[in-house]
Amino acid sequence: MKKVITYGSYDLFHEGHYNILKRAKELGDYLIVGVTTEQYDESRGKLNIIDSLDVRIDNVRKTGFADQIIVEDHAGQKVEDVQKYDVDIFTVGSDWTGAFDYLKEYCDVVYLERTKHISSTMLRNMQNPLIRIGVIGTGRIAHRFVPEAKFVSGTIVNSVYNPHIESAARFARKFELDICTDDLELFWGSVDAVYIASPHETHYGYAKAALEHGLHVLCEKPMVFRKAQAEELFAMAHERDLVLMEGIKTAYCPGFNQLLGVVKSGSIGQIRDVEACFTRLTDAGMREVEDTTYGGGFTEFGSYSMLPILKLMGTDFKEVRFDCVWAENGIDLYTKASFVYDKGFALSKSGVGVKSEGQLLIAGTKGYILAESPWWLTRSFEVRYEDPNKIEKYATRYLDFGLRYEISDFAYMINRHEGRGYKFTEEESIAMAGIMERFLAQRNELRKNK
Repeated sequence: MKKVITYGSYDLFHEGHYNILKRAKELGDYLIVGVTTEQYDESRGKLNIIDSLDVRIDNVRKTGFADQIIVEDHAGQKVEDVQKYDVDIFTVGSDWTGAFDYLKEYCDVVYLERTKHISSTMLRNMQNPLIRIGVIGTGRIAHRFVPEAKFVSGTIVNSVYNPHIESAARFARKFELDICTDDLELFWGSVDAVYIASPHETHYGYAKAALEHGLHVLCEKPMVFRKAQAEELFAMAHERDLVLMEGIKTAYCPGFNQLLGVVKSGSIGQIRDVEACFTRLTDAGMREVEDTTYGGGFTEFGSYSMLPILKLMGTDFKEVRFDCVWAENGIDLYTKASFVYDKGFALSKSGVGVKSEGQLLIAGTKGYILAESPWWLTRSFEVRYEDPNKIEKYATRYLDFGLRYEISDFAYMINRHEGRGYKFTEEESIAMAGIMERFLAQRNELRKNK
């Protein structure tokens, strides 16, 4: 008797799950299905599990394909199970190709091609159907987004749009997407939500069009460069009952939110100063140093360094001043944005041509917090006090590129759950757009006076 084993979360059970189990069963005589616990899923980076373990097991049982159902709850269990049950074939979907080759020492490993065009009645009738996400733009960040999305239960990236169809086609082939197109109307009709990862200056137009077509929007930073544009987009989202999120990934990662919680607990007293730095030396020829309209240090990385300032000091600053080191083509190689508040100060440092220590320092009346570079990934930070022997250390996981955290919150809010909008609020997003607008106005004025 040939034994086959497969594993999965089977959350929000859909026809893709059904087809994988059906084809797994066809590989042998006896199929063992491992259903992962929510705790184990979270430990390996899968987020937003909605159905309970009992419901997920029951859905697998109802297919009639499983001869035996087991629970997977710890790392290394696959090797144990393959040996324990004398398994001949291990199989999973092709989106995991290569990930389980280590099992070839114990049995055959088969990667089954995933089900494309998932849009059945089964999905439409579910309480929380799969959210079909389309990607606009095929640059570096988009290539990171698709692999991260597969760790978020309830979502599927199925489409990509690029006005250059060759780029869209390459992207679709790489990630096995159903649709690649340079036709926006076709694209809008194929998705429930969009992730905008196109050049900065196109964000506003794509976001507005997506909202007009009734789609939820997750837009890379900076979402827009004008305060009025941000206000307009949020008003449209409210009017249409849609989710609009600006994708500053740090805002959604666990470590950064833990840091904010420690600050707001009062452990370092009243906050009087925040200093945040994000610089990266950028190669010649890259958009960040060649785009004289929207390139430069502040437009590229200022969103990150302003994030802790707005979260901790607020949006009601008295003034902001920009001091820059300029390149010959007029872009800022390095910018210090200095904020003055009624009861404190803040400094944002960002650059594409000057390298500095990328740390976050939060000064309070009882102590301070130091998050060392790269603080925007927030894997660890320290709380320090007047007594140099008193140091509290915090550490947390930050998985891969970190985009799964914002995708998880995006899906969570689309499914009408409350309680995650605080991570980066509408008010903060609008304020950030207003600061960007001030910066560009000052930069353009300086250029005129040269």
